Amino acid sequence: MASQDYPRRQKPVPALRGTSGRSPSQTPSPRGVTSYVPSVDYPQDRGPDPMIFTNEQMNDFKAKTVLKEAVDAVVNSFAKHTHGYGRVNVVEALQEFWQMKLERGADLKNGALVVYESHPSNSPPYVCFVSLPGGSCFGSFQHCPTKAEARRSAAKIALMNSVFNEHPSRKISDEFIAKAVSDAQASFKGNIDEADNPNTGIGAFRFMLEANRGRTMLEFQELMTVFQLLHWNGSLKAMRERNCSRQEVLAHYSHRALDDDMRSQMALDWIAREQEAHGIIAKELVIAEKELETARLAGRELRFFKEKRDILALALSQIGPAESLA
Repeated sequence: MASQDYPRRQKPVPALRGTSGRSPSQTPSPRGVTSYVPSVDYPQDRGPDPMIFTNEQMNDFKAKTVLKEAVDAVVNSFAKHTHGYGRVNVVEALQEFWQMKLERGADLKNGALVVYESHPSNSPPYVCFVSLPGGSCFGSFQHCPTKAEARRSAAKIALMNSVFNEHPSRKISDEFIAKAVSDAQASFKGNIDEADNPNTGIGAFRFMLEANRGRTMLEFQELMTVFQLLHWNGSLKAMRERNCSRQEVLAHYSHRALDDDMRSQMALDWIAREQEAHGIIAKELVIAEKELETARLAGRELRFFKEKRDILALALSQIGPAESLA
């Protein structure tokens, strides 16, 4: 599934930002798993009235239209390549995609099962998250009046990313590494010599990319989530204070799965912080919820944001009533 054969449309698909009028399949972005998806909050599913809506709301509506059309195009393309007819059952299609990868020899340690998680709610809009076999997470990005529609919305964005991730441009190659490191140096105004020193931030980034040569960006993002959480939790800073080198940390955690033990340890760290600064967990949880919501509506990969929220929620649940109200 290296290329997508988009179905014909009577009206041209609006150009994605920065693609000069080309479709998503023609302009795959090497910078992030879903970097071609506009990162904005979207309004409800209704057409804008140009006499009432502000310019910002109009731009949001256009961005949402682009995202929806891109998702639909990939879903329809997948159905065409798999000889599907009529309306596509995206939930079944997503499971079929990963089952097919497993049968073709993909290294899926926990099998091809796709897991859905509905956000507790008694009224619409409903929200659903879907976790792929490798650990990547996506969520419903539309206004969903039913739980079933929320599941389909989550499956759509996950299927789009799964299919797009098969494109050759998503593989970490020598050319990809060189450009990614160059972009990182430009963004952080780093010295060119830092890329060869694994004890610098840019050097560690290059080391990680080279250690994952041949893997896809989705697989790389799954690995980077561990280090993002370690940085957010303060664990990396604590390791540096114990004189652990970046190389030692990278070598250790590159083969460490993000499991319940790691989550529990991070939750304990936050409980210890709560004893020093009362209310810090609740405040961080509010921030994490907002970040997750923004990323979900933008159609982004959610593993890091969702893990943050879940770890903080776990920590808060472990604090006794007397402590939380003290």
